[in-house]
Amino acid sequence: MNADPEEPVLQVKGLQFAWGDRVLFNGLSFDLPPGVSLVRGGDGTGKSTLLSLLAGAQTPGAGTLAIHGIRLDQQHDAYRHQVFWIDPQTEAHDALAAGGYLDSLSRHYPRFSADTMAELVDGFALGPHLAKPMYMLSTGSRRKVWLTAAFAAGTPLTLIDQPFAALDGPSLRFLRELLQDAADHPSRAWLLADHEAPDGLALARVIDL
Repeated sequence: MNADPEEPVLQVKGLQFAWGDRVLFNGLSFDLPPGVSLVRGGDGTGKSTLLSLLAGAQTPGAGTLAIHGIRLDQQHDAYRHQVFWIDPQTEAHDALAAGGYLDSLSRHYPRFSADTMAELVDGFALGPHLAKPMYMLSTGSRRKVWLTAAFAAGTPLTLIDQPFAALDGPSLRFLRELLQDAADHPSRAWLLADHEAPDGLALARVIDL
């Protein structure tokens, strides 16, 4: 789908969510434009929960989510193909080799690019780790696998939780270059969740929790 550059990538209207009696979001609404945006807040403010809701991994109590007009509540599978998100703490892929996990993405994301993946594997120096099962990787290497997946998936909306956590210096620099390029993208959106804004990155939108 070719989107109008002026059209928001993501539209959130009246989002509500609670853990038991604790209300995290009540009537949260915002539009997310192309480029890189940030959801900012301290520990426990709901940053990670918001990303999982936007990904369709959890169900809100109320509200609508739409990516380029595709509503989660009306076209669940189609919506999920429009967004990439992974819980960085997940153990769901532990038995897979890192390379096997990355190769599996083409079955879920129509715009997945093997060429982009190869460039990212090189940029994050993941080559020596591709044959290892995910459970054997260090926290930093696992993060690099998730980031490689995020940027290779080619989705209109990409959600990344604490993108800079546990990365070494060269990987931090490479990620900043990727985000600089993403900030200028005319039709795709990246939403980062972190405690503070990354230095020197032009943000399209900041959502404070």
